[in-house]
Amino acid sequence: MAQRLHLVFGGELVDPAKNVFRNLEDIHLVGVFPDYESAYNAWKSEAQRTVDNAHMRYYIAHLHRLRDEEAAASSTEELGS
Repeated sequence: MAQRLHLVFGGELVDPAKNVFRNLEDIHLVGVFPDYESAYNAWKSEAQRTVDNAHMRYYIAHLHRLRDEEAAASSTEELGS
């Protein structure tokens, strides 16, 4: 079975209506998790911890969706081999 990694990260946004971080150097990398449930629990914990700041947002990135091992490699990836 394929591994389904999830990245949880967040930070302060310039405007709560947009997904633009105020300072990329201050992004909080919570961690990489082996399944959605553990990633969701980490996301929920951080979101609840920062609930009083309307500009703070945390996200779950589905890392397993970024790469399909069955698809042919791009020319850039082949340069690294």
